[in-house]
Amino acid sequence: MKSAEKRSSYFIFFMLIGAISGSFIGELLGNNIGALKFLKNTYTIGMNKPMLIDLKVLAITFGINFNINIMSIIGIVLAIILYRKY
Repeated sequence: MKSAEKRSSYFIFFMLIGAISGSFIGELLGNNIGALKFLKNTYTIGMNKPMLIDLKVLAITFGINFNINIMSIIGIVLAIILYRKY
């Protein structure tokens, strides 16, 4: 069971690194090359307003947003390929 947990945590880590690096590369290319400006376009998926739970002693705010662009998807796909290869 531990090896399955370890593999899944590595998989999530690889996907996160792939998304971050893909998004970073997309921003660099979109800012520096005029023909690739479409790589900067992000689509936001998530909650518009965060959910607030006020317990009078403690206030908890829940919210999540994903800003996805084309290069982050490509980065995730490449990370999955690299994960499966190694």
